[in-house]
Amino acid sequence: MTADDLGEVILEATRNGAFLKVTAIHSATGLEASAVGPVHEPKAVERLAIAKLRRLVAAS
Repeated sequence: MTADDLGEVILEATRNGAFLKVTAIHSATGLEASAVGPVHEPKAVERLAIAKLRRLVAAS
């Protein structure tokens, strides 16, 4: 999956009951960012994980 200016980003989603954990991994650097949210809002949790990854990449 490509997330605009980040290049290639791998998303991994893990469900634990009513919660969903999404981890976004930047392929070029190996940096990871995770977000946890309700299982019925997977796209929102994905957006949050990608936003956190963008901040992490910009800071490094």
